[in-house]
Amino acid sequence: MNEPHLPQQSETTAVIRDALAAAVQQGASDLHVVVGHPLTLRLNGRLQELPGPVLTDEIVAPALRDLCPPERWQLFQTEHNLDFALELDINGQPGRFRVNYFVNGEHSGGCFRVIPAAIPSFQWAGFPVEVADRLTQIRNGLVLFSGVTGAGKTTSLAMIINLLMQGSGLRIITVEEPIEYVFPMRSGSLITQREVGRDVQSFADGLKYGLRQDPDVILVGEIRDKQTAQMALSAAETGHLVFSTLHTRDAKGAISRYTDFFPQNVQNEIRGQLSQSLQAVICQHLLPSFDGEKRELALEILYRNSPIASAIRSGKTDSIDRNILTGRADGMITFDESIKRLLQAGKIERDTAERFVTDTGMLAR
Repeated sequence: MNEPHLPQQSETTAVIRDALAAAVQQGASDLHVVVGHPLTLRLNGRLQELPGPVLTDEIVAPALRDLCPPERWQLFQTEHNLDFALELDINGQPGRFRVNYFVNGEHSGGCFRVIPAAIPSFQWAGFPVEVADRLTQIRNGLVLFSGVTGAGKTTSLAMIINLLMQGSGLRIITVEEPIEYVFPMRSGSLITQREVGRDVQSFADGLKYGLRQDPDVILVGEIRDKQTAQMALSAAETGHLVFSTLHTRDAKGAISRYTDFFPQNVQNEIRGQLSQSLQAVICQHLLPSFDGEKRELALEILYRNSPIASAIRSGKTDSIDRNILTGRADGMITFDESIKRLLQAGKIERDTAERFVTDTGMLAR
């Protein structure tokens, strides 16, 4: 497997290197590099400017170029958008980042997502171990993680894959853009990680060729188009366990969005396939914590049962919220209930809970 780009030591990168070191040391999730603003961290969900000058093109453009593989920089000049993985020495330790370059008017900019040095524990992330255990017991089908950008979907999937690798021997293939967490090799399991744009042209191609590599489990970083959605569904139907992500705010939105990748005239067929193959939807939000030191994970959990399958097949997605409520005995939970539990545990403030629930009255019930 190819390693992330290791930039040459250069004075032009010093400003951003120092800021990335600060991001790692302070536990920030992202560093924003935008011309006309100081370097800015996202720390515990809030933007925080770093000391220093307002950025100019003379500072930003050379630094971004030096941090980027030369061939990818040429691609960025043409397409004005670029994703890649970066590894830097941070105080003698390797620091990994998921990087996005963009063009804003005539200016280049970047966002650097900090990737933890090790795959976090479920306890640290606040992800229920019993849910993780249940997901890793699924033998085939489709499992979707949904949520807004920055909700921790990639981290949760990394923890799940890491747990799968600790069990019975499995052949696991990931297709990511870019590769974030690097999984340690474990005796008895076999994993290959392929990066879109470097090892394979697209998520759909990664799925297509991955199915020829004798996989038990396939992780597709994101479903973005009809071709990827169809191939993920087909892989799930043919005995593979497929994990992927969607950008939606709740579980029923994930089901609607999946169906909407397809033309209207085949959506009934797709809903029928999805009602059989979809095993679970885990939707995530990260909320500000009571003490402001980290963010707390709120989950909406849907497992396929007969009422859920019927709602998907008939296209009655509005009834899914009610089915989740009545599916508590099956381990399901709504966002509102998850948020209420965080409030009762003293992990979030009441005004935070009231801001994120759909029914504020249920907090008092």
